[in-house]
Amino acid sequence: MGHLDYAKAKIHTFDSFPNQRHIWRFLEEKVVFTNGCFDLLHTGHVTYLAMARDLGKHLVVGLNSDDSVKRLKGENRPVNGLEDRALALASLTFVDAVIPFEDDTPAKLIDMVRPDVLVKGGDYAIKEIVGHELVQSYDGTVTTIDLVPGKSTTGLIERMNDNG
Repeated sequence: MGHLDYAKAKIHTFDSFPNQRHIWRFLEEKVVFTNGCFDLLHTGHVTYLAMARDLGKHLVVGLNSDDSVKRLKGENRPVNGLEDRALALASLTFVDAVIPFEDDTPAKLIDMVRPDVLVKGGDYAIKEIVGHELVQSYDGTVTTIDLVPGKSTTGLIERMNDNG
């Protein structure tokens, strides 16, 4: 299997992922979950995802669909389509699975994955994180990771437009 095939194999659907989760659960390996749009992958994203992975053995990334990004971020987003964003994330060695989702929140996905650790960026309070009550109900951990100052997709797009 080549590197590209290996990366593509890490991209799952809602229906295909439970098989992988059962294996990790059987092996008692800690699963970390986060989610986002990850439109223009930048060092802030990479740093955040690497730090999230350090919280467990496997990192699962829920990825907003193009339609949900458009609803959340506006008509001109995403810049990169779902397939491009998914492959970019799956190419990172510390990302173990990417699962696209259509809803505006990852609630159904979190319920299916049942992560040991649920993590979001430091711009969220624990009480604001979708799925925090569910994860805490089975003694999972919900935490945040500080964002990298000055690194955001919106800021990147604004700089590109200013230089346009």
